[in-house]
Amino acid sequence: MKTRYLKIILPVLLAAMQSCRVSQDVKLPDMHLPESYRTASEGDTTVIAKLPWRSFFSDPELQSLIDSAVSRNYDLGLALKNLEIARLNFIQSKQGNLPEAGLAISASSNRPSNNSLNGLTYGQFLGTKHVEDYTAAVDISWEADIWGKIRSRKEASLADYLQSEEARKTLQTKIVSMVSQNYYQLLMLDTQLEIARKNLALSDNTLKMIRLQYDAGQVTAMAIQQAEAQRLTAAALIPRFEQEISITENSLSVLCGKLPEAISRQQTLDKVNRQENLSAGVPLELLSIRPDVRAAEIGVDRANAEVGYSKARMYPSLTITAEGGLNAFRASNWFRLPASLFGAVAGGITQPVFQRKALRTRYEISKAEREKSIIQFRQQVLTAVQEVSDALIRIRKLDRQQDVLREKVTSLRLATANANLLFKNGKATYLEVIIAQSGVLQSELDLAGIEKAGLDARIDLYRSVGGGWH
Repeated sequence: MKTRYLKIILPVLLAAMQSCRVSQDVKLPDMHLPESYRTASEGDTTVIAKLPWRSFFSDPELQSLIDSAVSRNYDLGLALKNLEIARLNFIQSKQGNLPEAGLAISASSNRPSNNSLNGLTYGQFLGTKHVEDYTAAVDISWEADIWGKIRSRKEASLADYLQSEEARKTLQTKIVSMVSQNYYQLLMLDTQLEIARKNLALSDNTLKMIRLQYDAGQVTAMAIQQAEAQRLTAAALIPRFEQEISITENSLSVLCGKLPEAISRQQTLDKVNRQENLSAGVPLELLSIRPDVRAAEIGVDRANAEVGYSKARMYPSLTITAEGGLNAFRASNWFRLPASLFGAVAGGITQPVFQRKALRTRYEISKAEREKSIIQFRQQVLTAVQEVSDALIRIRKLDRQQDVLREKVTSLRLATANANLLFKNGKATYLEVIIAQSGVLQSELDLAGIEKAGLDARIDLYRSVGGGWH
């Protein structure tokens, strides 16, 4: 009767103990995020957070470069391998609740000395001078997850896998932004190289006019020297920009997983499709879209699992073992059923004693690590909001600077044309011509830099809201 009740109570008790958990998870803190970003414009209509990178970057040549980087970049390749390792570890952790089983087959023959106690015993009782033993057995061992230790390990492995996936996404957003910014850097350098060449040609014409006036005795040698200096200023820019173009091409090639090579491009900086009226969405969306914020959130989940695991290790563990199979001392009887069958079941409880202080220390450390993960989550959210806000400010102010610089360049180009015309007619000095040419050169270079900075700001906004990984 007692045995029957025990058979009913024991499974129920084990099931109840399996559901026990010795630690409580800490929830994510409420960040009290604002409803909109600082300086966000109500006129912004294009929500870019969920735009695939192929939709955000419309240039076919840039799309080809990004596609190559996503598939061939070595850093991304390493991230994919880390993801695969984490996936395999998670699959393995899901087997933690299953019993361990082993199959053993053995055969032995023992012939003791005739003068030994075993030899005399075998001869008197068994009528033989040697004993054979044949065994085929299955061993099973199972640990009951009473305190959630195994479940915590599984949750930690799942968090590792999810974090690896978010790390891959974070890296891809970075690679996409780096490729696009390097590509636009090339377009800017192409523009600046063309500006330098045009200014050099203009300086050559000016120098020729001044030489003619010098031959006519209208100007001094100083005029030729200053015109030559202005010409050399433009000439020195050409190898500088050519050098920067080659270095940028090398960098972009390596990002795309290729050996350094020339980068084909037909696009010009002033023809790039500049995304206008961009909307960053609302800060709350960062929690679900931006990969590094998601990784920080998962980090808190992992820390919770580690706390549960380290605390569960301080409690007793219940292990049940069973063994069964076939055993005989003659080969002819080995598989004779049911006489050769045997079995054994045992259960044991193990309580750490001497390691308890070390386990307690590990538990306290895991709690401190959990507090760190919460702080890191808060910090990551604030950093993300700041990066989005910074990008929005930069876009607005750089667009304004670009408008002003365009007006300045237009005015200086007109001033340069007028100065050259007046100089030919003897109504302007060579200094006015040189100053006008120097001003238009620097302003055109600055305008190209501002145009590129505006594109970079849009890329930064796209990355900071979590775009680029899909």
